[in-house]
Amino acid sequence: MAGIYIHIPFCASRCNYCDFYSTTMLSKRNDYVKAVLREWKENAHNWKNNIDTIYIGGGTPSMLDEIDLTLLINTILEDLPHTPKEITLEANPCDLTLDKLYCIKQTNINRLSIGIQSFNDSLLTFMGRRHNSFQAMTAITNAQNVGFENISIDLIYGIPNQTFNEWKQDIEQALLLRPQHISAYCLTYENGTKLNQLLLEGMIQPIEDTIENEMYDYLVNTLSKHNYLHYEVSNFALPSYESKHNSSYWTHTPYLGLGAGAHSYNNHIRWWNISDIDAYINTTHFSDVQQKEYLSLQDLRTERIMLGLRTKNGIAANEVDPKVVQKYLNLGYLTLNNQRICATLEGYHILNRIIEDLI
Repeated sequence: MAGIYIHIPFCASRCNYCDFYSTTMLSKRNDYVKAVLREWKENAHNWKNNIDTIYIGGGTPSMLDEIDLTLLINTILEDLPHTPKEITLEANPCDLTLDKLYCIKQTNINRLSIGIQSFNDSLLTFMGRRHNSFQAMTAITNAQNVGFENISIDLIYGIPNQTFNEWKQDIEQALLLRPQHISAYCLTYENGTKLNQLLLEGMIQPIEDTIENEMYDYLVNTLSKHNYLHYEVSNFALPSYESKHNSSYWTHTPYLGLGAGAHSYNNHIRWWNISDIDAYINTTHFSDVQQKEYLSLQDLRTERIMLGLRTKNGIAANEVDPKVVQKYLNLGYLTLNNQRICATLEGYHILNRIIEDLI
Protein backbone atom coordinates (compact mmCIF):
# COMPACT_ATOMS: atom_id res chain seq x y z
CA MET A 1 0.00 0.00 0.00
CA ALA A 2 1.01 3.67 0.01
CA GLY A 3 0.32 6.99 1.71
CA ILE A 4 -0.17 10.62 0.80
CA TYR A 5 1.51 13.41 2.75
CA ILE A 6 0.12 16.92 2.16
CA HIS A 7 2.22 19.82 3.40
CA ILE A 8 0.25 22.91 4.46
CA PRO A 9 2.93 25.53 5.21
CA PHE A 10 0.79 28.31 6.67
CA CYS A 11 1.43 29.56 10.21
CA ALA A 12 0.21 32.63 12.07
CA SER A 13 3.74 32.92 13.49
CA ARG A 14 6.87 30.79 13.55
CA CYS A 15 7.70 28.77 16.66
CA ASN A 16 11.16 29.40 18.09
CA TYR A 17 12.36 25.80 17.55
CA CYS A 18 10.78 24.94 14.19
CA ASP A 19 12.76 24.51 10.97
CA PHE A 20 9.99 23.03 8.78
CA TYR A 21 9.09 25.03 5.71
CA SER A 22 6.37 27.53 6.62
CA THR A 23 5.03 30.94 5.65
CA THR A 24 2.79 33.58 7.20
CA MET A 25 1.34 34.60 3.78
CA LEU A 26 -2.16 33.47 4.74
CA SER A 27 -3.80 35.21 1.78
CA LYS A 28 -2.37 32.51 -0.49
CA ARG A 29 -4.21 29.63 1.17
CA ASN A 30 -6.90 29.18 -1.48
CA ASP A 31 -4.46 29.36 -4.41
CA TYR A 32 -2.16 26.95 -2.61
CA VAL A 33 -4.88 24.34 -2.07
CA LYS A 34 -5.77 24.55 -5.76
CA ALA A 35 -2.09 23.98 -6.63
CA VAL A 36 -1.92 20.95 -4.32
CA LEU A 37 -4.94 19.50 -6.08
CA ARG A 38 -3.35 20.13 -9.48
CA GLU A 39 -0.30 18.23 -8.30
CA TRP A 40 -2.55 15.41 -7.09
CA LYS A 41 -4.34 15.22 -10.47
CA GLU A 42 -0.94 15.05 -12.18
CA ASN A 43 -0.04 12.00 -10.09
CA ALA A 44 -3.37 10.35 -9.27
CA HIS A 45 -3.32 7.74 -12.04
CA ASN A 46 -0.11 6.21 -10.65
CA TRP A 47 -1.11 6.23 -6.98
CA LYS A 48 -4.88 6.18 -6.51
CA ASN A 49 -5.32 2.38 -6.29
CA ASN A 50 -2.84 1.92 -3.45
CA ILE A 51 -3.55 4.75 -1.00
CA ASP A 52 -4.09 3.51 2.55
CA THR A 53 -3.34 6.65 4.59
CA ILE A 54 -3.43 10.42 4.21
CA TYR A 55 -1.51 12.77 6.51
CA ILE A 56 -2.04 16.54 6.35
CA GLY A 57 0.91 18.20 8.10
CA GLY A 58 2.60 21.56 8.31
CA GLY A 59 2.93 24.31 9.11
CA THR A 60 -0.52 24.55 10.61
CA PRO A 61 -3.13 22.67 8.53
CA SER A 62 -5.85 23.62 11.00
CA MET A 63 -5.54 27.19 9.67
CA LEU A 64 -7.32 26.15 6.47
CA ASP A 65 -10.92 27.30 6.44
CA GLU A 66 -13.90 24.98 6.04
CA ILE A 67 -14.18 25.47 2.28
CA ASP A 68 -10.52 24.79 1.48
CA LEU A 69 -10.22 21.85 3.88
CA THR A 70 -13.37 20.20 2.51
CA LEU A 71 -12.30 20.82 -1.08
CA LEU A 72 -8.88 19.29 -0.40
CA ILE A 73 -10.23 16.12 1.21
CA ASN A 74 -13.19 15.56 -1.11
CA THR A 75 -11.26 16.09 -4.34
CA ILE A 76 -8.65 13.49 -3.40
CA LEU A 77 -11.14 11.00 -2.02
CA GLU A 78 -13.33 11.12 -5.12
CA ASP A 79 -10.39 9.73 -7.11
CA LEU A 80 -9.76 6.82 -4.73
CA PRO A 81 -11.53 3.46 -5.02
CA HIS A 82 -11.81 3.25 -1.23
CA THR A 83 -11.54 5.63 1.72
CA PRO A 84 -8.12 5.34 3.42
CA LYS A 85 -8.08 3.69 6.84
CA GLU A 86 -6.37 6.65 8.47
CA ILE A 87 -6.68 10.34 7.56
CA THR A 88 -4.75 12.60 9.95
CA LEU A 89 -4.90 16.37 10.36
CA GLU A 90 -2.26 18.23 12.36
CA ALA A 91 -3.77 21.03 14.42
CA ASN A 92 -2.86 23.78 16.84
CA PRO A 93 -4.96 23.86 20.02
CA CYS A 94 -6.04 27.48 19.59
CA ASP A 95 -7.52 26.70 16.16
CA LEU A 96 -9.72 23.90 17.48
CA THR A 97 -12.87 25.74 18.41
CA LEU A 98 -16.01 23.67 18.67
CA ASP A 99 -17.19 25.02 15.31
CA LYS A 100 -13.87 24.08 13.72
CA LEU A 101 -13.96 20.60 15.22
CA TYR A 102 -17.50 19.99 13.95
CA CYS A 103 -16.34 21.14 10.50
CA ILE A 104 -13.38 18.74 10.55
CA LYS A 105 -15.66 15.93 11.77
CA GLN A 106 -17.90 16.41 8.72
CA THR A 107 -14.98 15.41 6.47
CA ASN A 108 -13.49 11.92 6.45
CA ILE A 109 -10.64 13.00 8.74
CA ASN A 110 -10.59 10.39 11.52
CA ARG A 111 -7.38 11.24 13.37
CA LEU A 112 -6.16 14.48 14.95
CA SER A 113 -2.53 15.22 15.79
CA ILE A 114 -2.57 18.16 18.18
CA GLY A 115 0.61 20.17 18.80
CA ILE A 116 0.40 20.55 22.57
CA GLN A 117 4.20 20.56 23.29
CA SER A 118 3.60 21.39 26.96
CA PHE A 119 0.89 22.14 29.49
CA ASN A 120 3.18 24.70 31.16
CA ASP A 121 2.42 28.31 30.17
CA SER A 122 5.94 29.64 30.74
CA LEU A 123 7.46 26.89 28.59
CA LEU A 124 4.89 27.48 25.86
CA THR A 125 5.80 31.17 25.83
CA PHE A 126 9.51 30.33 25.69
CA MET A 127 8.92 28.12 22.64
CA GLY A 128 6.84 30.78 20.90
CA ARG A 129 3.61 28.78 20.88
CA ARG A 130 0.32 30.61 20.27
CA HIS A 131 -1.76 28.68 22.78
CA ASN A 132 -1.79 28.35 26.55
CA SER A 133 -2.29 25.33 28.78
CA PHE A 134 -6.03 25.91 29.19
CA GLN A 135 -6.51 26.00 25.42
CA ALA A 136 -4.45 22.81 25.11
CA MET A 137 -6.60 20.89 27.58
CA THR A 138 -9.82 22.34 26.15
CA ALA A 139 -8.89 21.38 22.59
CA ILE A 140 -8.34 17.74 23.54
CA THR A 141 -11.52 17.55 25.62
CA ASN A 142 -13.62 19.22 22.92
CA ALA A 143 -12.22 16.90 20.24
CA GLN A 144 -13.18 13.91 22.38
CA ASN A 145 -16.66 15.34 23.00
CA VAL A 146 -17.20 15.97 19.28
CA GLY A 147 -16.50 12.30 18.66
CA PHE A 148 -12.86 11.94 17.63
CA GLU A 149 -11.68 8.55 18.84
CA ASN A 150 -8.11 8.69 17.55
CA ILE A 151 -6.24 11.67 18.98
CA SER A 152 -2.47 12.11 19.10
CA ILE A 153 -0.66 14.82 21.02
CA ASP A 154 2.92 16.09 20.72
CA LEU A 155 5.05 16.89 23.76
CA ILE A 156 8.58 18.33 23.98
CA TYR A 157 11.12 17.79 26.77
CA GLY A 158 14.71 18.89 27.34
CA ILE A 159 13.76 22.57 27.14
CA PRO A 160 16.26 25.01 28.71
CA ASN A 161 15.42 25.58 32.39
CA GLN A 162 12.69 22.92 32.30
CA THR A 163 12.73 20.98 35.56
CA PHE A 164 12.22 17.25 35.95
CA ASN A 165 9.11 17.97 38.00
CA GLU A 166 7.65 20.15 35.23
CA TRP A 167 8.15 17.28 32.79
CA LYS A 168 6.44 14.87 35.20
CA GLN A 169 3.49 17.27 35.43
CA ASP A 170 3.21 17.39 31.62
CA ILE A 171 3.06 13.60 31.44
CA GLU A 172 0.58 13.40 34.30
CA GLN A 173 -1.70 15.90 32.60
CA ALA A 174 -1.46 14.00 29.33
CA LEU A 175 -2.45 10.77 31.08
CA LEU A 176 -5.46 12.45 32.66
CA LEU A 177 -6.68 13.38 29.17
CA ARG A 178 -5.88 9.88 27.85
CA PRO A 179 -5.21 10.51 24.15
CA GLN A 180 -4.81 7.38 22.06
CA HIS A 181 -1.31 8.38 20.93
CA ILE A 182 1.56 10.45 22.35
CA SER A 183 4.63 11.64 20.47
CA ALA A 184 7.34 13.03 22.75
CA TYR A 185 10.45 14.65 21.32
CA CYS A 186 13.60 15.97 22.91
CA LEU A 187 14.17 19.59 21.92
CA THR A 188 16.75 19.99 19.16
CA TYR A 189 18.46 23.17 18.03
CA GLU A 190 18.09 23.42 14.26
CA ASN A 191 20.03 25.86 12.09
CA GLY A 192 18.10 29.00 11.28
CA THR A 193 15.77 28.83 14.29
CA LYS A 194 15.50 31.47 16.99
CA LEU A 195 16.45 29.00 19.72
CA ASN A 196 19.59 27.97 17.88
CA GLN A 197 20.59 31.63 17.53
CA LEU A 198 20.05 32.15 21.27
CA LEU A 199 22.20 29.09 21.92
CA LEU A 200 25.00 30.38 19.69
CA GLU A 201 24.88 33.76 21.43
CA GLY A 202 25.14 32.09 24.85
CA MET A 203 21.73 33.42 25.92
CA ILE A 204 20.45 29.93 26.74
CA GLN A 205 22.11 26.66 27.74
CA PRO A 206 21.03 23.16 26.66
CA ILE A 207 19.77 20.87 29.36
CA GLU A 208 22.31 18.40 30.79
CA ASP A 209 22.43 14.95 29.17
CA THR A 210 21.84 13.19 32.47
CA ILE A 211 18.63 15.16 33.09
CA GLU A 212 17.52 14.62 29.51
CA ASN A 213 18.02 10.85 29.90
CA GLU A 214 16.13 10.85 33.20
CA MET A 215 13.23 12.64 31.52
CA TYR A 216 13.19 10.09 28.72
CA ASP A 217 13.34 7.12 31.07
CA TYR A 218 10.49 8.51 33.15
CA LEU A 219 8.46 9.05 29.98
CA VAL A 220 8.98 5.49 28.75
CA ASN A 221 8.41 3.79 32.09
CA THR A 222 5.36 5.85 33.03
CA LEU A 223 3.57 5.51 29.70
CA SER A 224 4.31 1.77 29.65
CA LYS A 225 2.65 1.41 33.06
CA HIS A 226 -0.43 3.07 31.60
CA ASN A 227 -0.70 0.62 28.70
CA TYR A 228 0.96 2.75 26.02
CA LEU A 229 3.03 0.68 23.61
CA HIS A 230 6.48 2.16 23.01
CA TYR A 231 6.63 1.31 19.31
CA GLU A 232 9.21 3.88 18.15
CA VAL A 233 11.83 5.94 19.98
CA SER A 234 9.53 8.96 20.34
CA ASN A 235 6.10 7.40 19.81
CA PHE A 236 3.66 5.69 22.16
CA ALA A 237 0.19 4.33 21.47
CA LEU A 238 -2.65 2.55 23.18
CA PRO A 239 -3.18 -0.92 21.64
CA SER A 240 -4.02 -0.73 17.89
CA TYR A 241 -3.54 3.07 17.74
CA GLU A 242 -0.03 3.20 16.30
CA SER A 243 0.24 5.79 13.50
CA LYS A 244 -0.25 3.80 10.30
CA HIS A 245 1.02 6.64 8.13
CA ASN A 246 4.18 7.45 10.07
CA SER A 247 4.99 3.76 10.47
CA SER A 248 5.19 3.48 6.68
CA TYR A 249 8.14 5.90 6.64
CA TRP A 250 10.17 3.48 8.77
CA THR A 251 9.63 0.53 6.41
CA HIS A 252 10.24 2.18 3.01
CA THR A 253 6.55 1.97 2.12
CA PRO A 254 5.89 4.26 -0.90
CA TYR A 255 4.41 7.68 -0.18
CA LEU A 256 3.47 10.67 -2.31
CA GLY A 257 4.20 14.14 -0.98
CA LEU A 258 2.03 17.01 -2.18
CA GLY A 259 2.78 20.69 -1.56
CA ALA A 260 5.77 23.01 -1.26
CA GLY A 261 8.66 21.27 0.49
CA ALA A 262 6.91 17.87 0.51
CA HIS A 263 8.97 14.69 0.00
CA SER A 264 8.00 11.49 -1.85
CA TYR A 265 9.47 8.00 -2.09
CA ASN A 266 8.89 5.07 -4.43
CA ASN A 267 10.97 2.30 -5.94
CA HIS A 268 14.40 3.43 -4.66
CA ILE A 269 13.74 7.03 -5.73
CA ARG A 270 13.17 10.01 -3.41
CA TRP A 271 12.05 13.39 -4.71
CA TRP A 272 10.91 16.64 -3.15
CA ASN A 273 9.22 19.89 -4.11
CA ILE A 274 10.83 23.29 -3.88
CA SER A 275 10.29 25.10 -0.56
CA ASP A 276 8.91 28.21 -2.25
CA ILE A 277 5.19 28.79 -2.15
CA ASP A 278 5.09 31.20 -5.11
CA ALA A 279 7.17 28.95 -7.37
CA TYR A 280 4.99 26.00 -6.33
CA ILE A 281 1.69 27.77 -6.96
CA ASN A 282 2.75 29.21 -10.30
CA THR A 283 4.41 26.18 -11.88
CA THR A 284 2.87 24.56 -14.95
CA HIS A 285 4.60 21.21 -14.48
CA PHE A 286 5.46 20.10 -10.96
CA SER A 287 8.48 18.17 -12.17
CA ASP A 288 9.99 21.59 -12.90
CA VAL A 289 10.06 22.45 -9.18
CA GLN A 290 11.34 19.09 -7.92
CA GLN A 291 14.69 17.56 -7.07
CA LYS A 292 15.36 13.84 -7.13
CA GLU A 293 17.83 11.31 -5.74
CA TYR A 294 18.31 7.62 -6.50
CA LEU A 295 19.02 5.42 -3.51
CA SER A 296 21.62 2.66 -3.92
CA LEU A 297 21.30 -0.71 -2.20
CA GLN A 298 23.80 0.55 0.38
CA ASP A 299 21.72 3.70 0.91
CA LEU A 300 18.64 1.56 1.53
CA ARG A 301 20.54 -0.72 3.93
CA THR A 302 21.78 2.29 5.87
CA GLU A 303 18.26 3.66 6.15
CA ARG A 304 16.86 0.27 7.20
CA ILE A 305 19.34 0.18 10.07
CA MET A 306 18.81 3.84 11.05
CA LEU A 307 15.03 3.64 10.94
CA GLY A 308 14.57 0.05 12.05
CA LEU A 309 16.52 0.41 15.29
CA ARG A 310 14.22 3.29 16.23
CA THR A 311 11.26 0.88 16.29
CA LYS A 312 10.13 -2.01 18.46
CA ASN A 313 10.54 -4.36 15.47
CA GLY A 314 14.25 -3.60 15.14
CA ILE A 315 16.32 -4.94 12.26
CA ALA A 316 17.22 -8.33 10.80
CA ALA A 317 20.33 -9.82 12.39
CA ASN A 318 21.80 -10.71 9.00
CA GLU A 319 21.94 -7.02 8.04
CA VAL A 320 24.86 -6.21 10.35
CA ASP A 321 28.22 -7.41 11.64
CA PRO A 322 27.61 -10.01 14.40
CA LYS A 323 30.79 -8.97 16.24
CA VAL A 324 29.53 -5.40 16.62
CA VAL A 325 26.12 -6.68 17.66
CA GLN A 326 27.66 -8.96 20.29
CA LYS A 327 29.56 -6.03 21.81
CA TYR A 328 26.33 -4.12 22.38
CA LEU A 329 24.48 -7.25 23.51
CA ASN A 330 27.10 -7.73 26.21
CA LEU A 331 26.73 -4.10 27.30
CA GLY A 332 22.94 -4.41 27.52
CA TYR A 333 22.25 -1.88 24.78
CA LEU A 334 20.76 -4.37 22.29
CA THR A 335 18.63 -7.52 22.47
CA LEU A 336 18.41 -10.42 20.01
CA ASN A 337 15.18 -12.39 19.62
CA ASN A 338 14.07 -14.50 16.65
CA GLN A 339 16.92 -13.09 14.58
CA ARG A 340 15.70 -9.52 15.18
CA ILE A 341 17.94 -6.95 16.86
CA CYS A 342 16.30 -4.24 18.97
CA ALA A 343 17.60 -1.45 21.16
CA THR A 344 16.99 -1.50 24.90
CA LEU A 345 15.97 1.59 26.86
CA GLU A 346 19.63 2.15 27.74
CA GLY A 347 20.49 1.61 24.08
CA TYR A 348 18.16 4.38 23.02
CA HIS A 349 20.34 6.80 25.01
CA ILE A 350 23.28 6.13 22.69
CA LEU A 351 21.35 5.05 19.60
CA ASN A 352 23.26 7.28 17.19
CA ARG A 353 26.57 5.76 18.30
CA ILE A 354 25.21 2.22 17.90
CA ILE A 355 23.86 2.95 14.43
CA GLU A 356 27.16 4.48 13.37
CA ASP A 357 29.03 1.35 14.46
CA LEU A 358 26.58 -0.98 12.74
CA ILE A 359 26.61 0.91 9.45
